[in-house]
Amino acid sequence: MPPVAAGYPRLLARLGDVRALGVDLGLDRMRAALARLGDPQARFAALQIAGTNGKGSTAAMAEAVLREAGFRTGLYSSPHLARFTERIRVGGQEADGERLAALDRRVEATEVPLTYFEVATALAFLAMAEAGVDVAVLETGLGGRLDAVTTCVPCATAVTSIGLDHTDYLGATLPAIAREKAGIIKPGVPCFVGRLPLEADDEIDRAAEAAAAPLFRFGRDFGPPPFPIALAGAHQVENAALAGQLARAAGRHLGRTVDDRTLARGLAGVVWPGRCERVGDDLLFHCAHNAEGARALAAALSGIAAGRRVVLLVSIVDDKDPAAILAALAPTAAAIVATRSDNPRALPAAALAAVAAPLVGEAAANDDPDAALAEARRRAGPGGLVVVCGSMFLVGMLRARALGEPVDPLPTGDPVGVQPVT
Repeated sequence: MPPVAAGYPRLLARLGDVRALGVDLGLDRMRAALARLGDPQARFAALQIAGTNGKGSTAAMAEAVLREAGFRTGLYSSPHLARFTERIRVGGQEADGERLAALDRRVEATEVPLTYFEVATALAFLAMAEAGVDVAVLETGLGGRLDAVTTCVPCATAVTSIGLDHTDYLGATLPAIAREKAGIIKPGVPCFVGRLPLEADDEIDRAAEAAAAPLFRFGRDFGPPPFPIALAGAHQVENAALAGQLARAAGRHLGRTVDDRTLARGLAGVVWPGRCERVGDDLLFHCAHNAEGARALAAALSGIAAGRRVVLLVSIVDDKDPAAILAALAPTAAAIVATRSDNPRALPAAALAAVAAPLVGEAAANDDPDAALAEARRRAGPGGLVVVCGSMFLVGMLRARALGEPVDPLPTGDPVGVQPVT
C-alpha cells in the first residue's frame, strides 16, 4: 500500500492511543499546541454552542443558514456516527481522511500531549483555517469552561439546554453544570440561550453579567422562526430559533445581513444524520441518549408515528440512567427490544430488558444488534416503525449498515468513561 494511503488508518490508530489518556479537561495544553501551530483558531470567525441536548442540531442549522447566505463555512461536531471525518466539515462537505492525517503530523510535531478531543479540535481548527472558512460553527464537547473548543474566538455563543448529564465531570447539580457551560461566555460577546431550569438560568445570567456579555433568551428576546424546519420534532423549533440568531449575529460580525429568505432556505434544507432520521419506510434513527433527549423523542413520535405500531430498539451505555430514558420512551412503544452496541460500556441487553419489562407490554433482549433489529422488525409487523435510539453508538452502527455507508476501519470514540492510563 502506498504511504499516502496509510495516512488515515495511522491517524485512527493514533487517536486510539491517545484515547487511553481519558478525559482531562483544561485549556493549557490546547493553547500551547495552537500557539505552536500559528493559532489557526484566530483566522476565522466562530460560533460556539454548548448545552446538554440540542447543540449539534443547532450547530447544523446555523451552518446551513450561513452557507445559504454565501459564507464559506466550517462545522465541527461530536461524537461521530460511523467515521471520524464526519466531525469536521467545510462548505458542507465531510473532511478528507488523508488530509486530516497530513495535518495531524503537524499536530504531533508540537509535542504537546493532547487528549483525543484536543487532537480532534486542533485538526478542525487547522483544516478550517487552511480551507479559508469565513465562519466556523463549533459544538462544544463536554461542559464548556475547560473544553478544548473554548480556545476559539467567538463572535457569538449559545447555550441550548441544561440537564443532568456527565455528572462525573461537570458536577451533580444543575447550577454546577450550568457554571461549566457558562464558561463559553466571553467578554462583550452576545450569548443566546434556550429555555433553562431557573436555577441553571441564574448561573448563566451571573456569568453573562460578570463578562458584560449581552444575553438574549428564547421566549423573551426572540421567538420561533416562522418557517418550515427540515429537522423533525417540536424540540427543533427552539434549536432553529437559536440557530437563526447565531447566524444573524455572525452575519453582522462579517458585515453581511442574513435575511428571512436566507434563513428560511437554510432551515428547510438542513440535514443532520441520526436525529429523527427516516431510512426507508420502517426505520427511524434518533440519538436520544439521556432522559431529556428521550422526552424530546417521545414528543416527536406522537406526530411522526401516529397510527403506527412502534417498537424501540435500544442500547444504553453504563454512565446513563436507563430507567429514566426507558420510562420517557415506553409510553410511545408497543414493545422494546434491548441490544448492545459495540461500545465496551454498553449495558448487557438482558439488563436493559429487565428495566423495560415493567414499563411496556413486550420486552425482549438480544446482544447481537443485527439479530435484535430483525426481532424488532418482526414485532413491529407490516406498517410498523422501528425506532433505533438510546445510544449514538447503536445508531451509528445500524444506520451505516442500513445505508451502505463506509465505516472507519479502526473505530474510535470520545473517551468519556475511560479511566486514564497514568
